[in-house]
Amino acid sequence: MNLVTEIVGFSAGTLTTLCWTPQAVKILRSRDARSISLVTQSAFVAGCSLWLVYGLLIQSISIIVFNVITILLNLLIIGLKLRYDPPSVP
Repeated sequence: MNLVTEIVGFSAGTLTTLCWTPQAVKILRSRDARSISLVTQSAFVAGCSLWLVYGLLIQSISIIVFNVITILLNLLIIGLKLRYDPPSVP
């Protein structure tokens, strides 16, 4: 890949990965995760996992690095959701 392609990839990865940090911090500070959808977060992690596999297959370091970080951040959010707003059992 050329330098411009990698710069675009790393710029996009940085922005889309960092956007989850404020959400995680907000949940940690407020201890409130009622507004988070467990289904949506789980589907997002599944999608990022597929992007990670794709990045591994095409050997794109930017796709690999930022999807690993995004998956970890979103697993943290899911964990916080389960801790602070566990599903009710009927």
